[in-house]
Amino acid sequence: MSAVPLRFSLPLTVALLALSSCGSSAPGLDQTGARPDLPGQRETLVPPMNIATPEGWNGDVPTAPSGFRVTALATGLKVPRQMLVLPNGDILVAEGSGGSAPLLRPKDVIAGYIKSLGKTSIKGGNRVTLLRDADGDGRAEMKTAFVTGLNAPYGLALVDGNLYVANQDAVMRFPYQDGMTRMTTTGQEVIALPSQINHHWTKAMAASPDGRTLYVGIGSNSNIGERGLAVEEERARIWAVDRLTGARRTYATGIRNPTALAFNPQTGQLWTVANERDELGPQLVPDYLTSVRQGAFYGWPYSYWGGNADPRVHPQDPAMVRKAIAPDYALGSHVASLGLSFTTGGGLGPGFAQGAFVGEHGSWNRQDLSGYKVVWIPFVNGRPSGKPVDFLTGFLKDGHARGRPVGVAFDPLHGALLVADDLSNTIWQITPSRPRPTLPRQ
Repeated sequence: MSAVPLRFSLPLTVALLALSSCGSSAPGLDQTGARPDLPGQRETLVPPMNIATPEGWNGDVPTAPSGFRVTALATGLKVPRQMLVLPNGDILVAEGSGGSAPLLRPKDVIAGYIKSLGKTSIKGGNRVTLLRDADGDGRAEMKTAFVTGLNAPYGLALVDGNLYVANQDAVMRFPYQDGMTRMTTTGQEVIALPSQINHHWTKAMAASPDGRTLYVGIGSNSNIGERGLAVEEERARIWAVDRLTGARRTYATGIRNPTALAFNPQTGQLWTVANERDELGPQLVPDYLTSVRQGAFYGWPYSYWGGNADPRVHPQDPAMVRKAIAPDYALGSHVASLGLSFTTGGGLGPGFAQGAFVGEHGSWNRQDLSGYKVVWIPFVNGRPSGKPVDFLTGFLKDGHARGRPVGVAFDPLHGALLVADDLSNTIWQITPSRPRPTLPRQ
């Protein structure tokens, strides 16, 4: 694994060296599924940190299971995050990078530097780009700026002839007509979103199956409330927004950073993937996939995975710890899950027909890297069933990162999975080697 070149003062260097021995995980622990192993807390002055530095694909592509083909649908993007497949087969890609959190502690300086080494040097596009692959060869012959002048766009939804874009500070509405290649009208603000500090800036979004409600994920402004709970007002939660009036209500709370939202097409239930808290050790706390119950509290910041209290939170609140419910399915600690998409119809064929794909951006605060891949979570009767299956790998090579997956989107028209890679600025398309007939465009 490549070393990260850092220069610190002698006391800090000594502290980092002392901590490096406690930054590796225990391979015997199973941290996926409904009942993950939760080791003892290992709080440290400075968390062990290691990130895979960029290397590039150099002509290679990610690795999919036997029987699948991987192609670069589009390259040269500007930090692609989330995607939306339109009814006519066009694909929209939200591109951008936000955040405005001031540094609070010396460890924030170190962590910020470490994380910056694993990012692209390209500036976020602050736009939505349209991709069109009319001949179905897996390579978009059209790549055009569809909406520009946005503020760190992330979540996307299309409902009743309107495109909704979740910027880091507001949900915007744009009129959409099938086949259009550029938005020619100014967007209308549906609702302002909490954007004070924006430690977690991404605003995930999904439309309800009936189209009446937009669900918006709003991440916390800190790791575990160290900035004070006043700046956490309306953070770490999911809003339900009436898309016509902009009226909103709180749907669920205590979710530290809900980074992607999707409805299970079989049950109509809302699900999310979430990034949990840091600095309790390399195997605390597991990021997770969970159904989102209306009115439920998922623990942040007072506890994790149900009633496991976090002693770092002040003031403590035992009543909130007792109220917290456990998520449905652990994905592993620090995998940084950022993408979620359910399959429909026959999915990608046998073995990948009923379930969800999850994009794992990858860890930075443990010595042995975790994540940096796309996994498949099989479902039975509307619930996760079985262990995660590695679906798209190869993002790591010799300790370097050739790419980092973010959003994932199942494309029912082409029978494909789309994966946004915000390090190589690529949209990857994965299809069966013997593709099924393409569905007609609407």
